[in-house]
Amino acid sequence: MGVLRSTHSMQAEVEEMRAALLHGGGAAGWQPSAGDPGAVKRAAGGQEGDAAARTVCVTGGISFVGFAVVDRLLRHGYTVRLALETQEDLDKLREMEMFGKDGRDGVWTVMANVMEPESLHRAFDGCAGVFHTSAFVDPGGMSGYTKHMATLEAQAAERVIEACVRTESVRKCVFTSSLLACVWRQSYPHDRRGPSIIDENSWSDETFCRDNKLWFALGKTAAEKAAWRAARGRDLKLVTVCPALVTGPGFRRRNSTASIAYLKGSRAMLAEGIVATANVETVAEAHLRAYEAMGDNAAGGRYICYDRVIRRAEEFAELERQLGMPSRAAPTQSVDDRPARFELCNRKLGRLMSSRRRCTYEDYFPVRFE
Repeated sequence: MGVLRSTHSMQAEVEEMRAALLHGGGAAGWQPSAGDPGAVKRAAGGQEGDAAARTVCVTGGISFVGFAVVDRLLRHGYTVRLALETQEDLDKLREMEMFGKDGRDGVWTVMANVMEPESLHRAFDGCAGVFHTSAFVDPGGMSGYTKHMATLEAQAAERVIEACVRTESVRKCVFTSSLLACVWRQSYPHDRRGPSIIDENSWSDETFCRDNKLWFALGKTAAEKAAWRAARGRDLKLVTVCPALVTGPGFRRRNSTASIAYLKGSRAMLAEGIVATANVETVAEAHLRAYEAMGDNAAGGRYICYDRVIRRAEEFAELERQLGMPSRAAPTQSVDDRPARFELCNRKLGRLMSSRRRCTYEDYFPVRFE
């Protein structure tokens, strides 16, 4: 969702995004397509090499994660339709000079409200796939996220999936969730043998999140569950990517609100060994790999995405410093001095990222949360 910013802040963010484009070399000079190739419906069973099959829509495409996903898609020859929600988003793109005559063809924009199924249907029509990276942010909340935002996020997720199902051309959807949808639950007894594994079968306890006012985690959990419920039994392939705290160049300015909301309850997360980070480029690559593997029925279900688990108090203090947060979560005892009660596992994504091994979609698709 759009967030009101000062003119100075917006200009600084635009410069950072432009610099990221130039550094990546992938999407420099985006511009709208002269003719919308996405207007052609994808026939059932169409080949991935067809132009229509390589046309996708990205919601939240100028967010920190969405922007990286769009850049990665363009580098791999996809045509991208950006679903923008506010005039501010469009102004930001214009300030980046994405519409110049010398810009590269491959991106055009459409206004779409994630709470309005009809506008989503119009945005998705003609696209073979959808990347839902949009998320709700409330800059007025104490942590950037409120209980009301959690409710809205779940509603939006359901409407996005319903729009995908309704849109004839759409065959696949990659949904950006969060590691927070996996990690929050009642603590297990201390006398368990070894750490409890947190993987794609793990879900955060919504009651626990609600009781502890972990609204960001609640929103991500409820939204992902809503997406799976809406997709169940429908003619749509769905994958969810659950990234840890997303970092990378410029993340303090461009992702600070979401980062602060993510780190609510950070003292407990650090003590339990579940604070992890994921570079935004890794997250974008995971989205692309999952999408392409879905075409061969080699990917499905959930994927936990992280690069690094933070175990030391000083490492976490440095992360807080980078975000401009007061140091508040570092315990007096080093986390390394006691055994972790939880262990994160991203082996499923590791196999996807490192191998083109073929498997059946059904092996990965079942998602159980009830």
